[in-house]
Amino acid sequence: MSPGDVEGQWEDVAAWWLAEGSRDPVYRETIVPLLERLVPVAQERPMLDLGCGEGSVAAALSDRRFVGVDVTARLLAVARDRLPVVRARLPHLEWVRPGAVAGAMCILSLEHLSDLDAFFTSVRSVVAESGVLVVVSNHPAYTAPGAGPLIDLSDGDVLWRWGPYFDHGVSEEPAAGGAITFHHRTLGAILTAAAGAGWRLEVLEEVPLGAAAIARDPGYAGQEHLPRLYGARWRA
Repeated sequence: MSPGDVEGQWEDVAAWWLAEGSRDPVYRETIVPLLERLVPVAQERPMLDLGCGEGSVAAALSDRRFVGVDVTARLLAVARDRLPVVRARLPHLEWVRPGAVAGAMCILSLEHLSDLDAFFTSVRSVVAESGVLVVVSNHPAYTAPGAGPLIDLSDGDVLWRWGPYFDHGVSEEPAAGGAITFHHRTLGAILTAAAGAGWRLEVLEEVPLGAAAIARDPGYAGQEHLPRLYGARWRA
């Protein structure tokens, strides 16, 4: 399998994701509450859940209407019990009529896509005027290849090794005996790509690890001051 073969990578780790990854309590504790703040409730048309996986995030937002989109057949087999789904490879959305959906959300999937411009342009073409795009992603300030925490043994302070933040970096991260491709870009590159496709930024929230996550894994102590995720809402 070649690096960046997203479909093959996720089929390989789908069983692990269903058993472990999708059950990460950070979704319940941090990501779903963030989405409840960012995703509008009252919509006449459905929204797309881009990279929906097994559909549990959309199901948790039960007062919103979604159509799930994913490339991984094994995950969609579970998701279709929770919401309508379409199997498609992002960022290809040519099968959606222009302006047909009220908006889209993309949860921890943007970092797996190689072409930011194509993603933002494709989504803009199918979202109705004044519709929204909501993205939750790993915070790029702390995801450059080689970045990671450093602990000062003299006083226990947690510092951060930045890595090549200003470079577009690609890394293969191990998962259940396989590997998943991650693309690192600066926050500026992400916001500029969105603006170039006609999206207007409304909200940008930066989110640290929560107290519950640190209590479960004391090795994260000291990192509560670092932004681990960001959530953004753009308006068409």
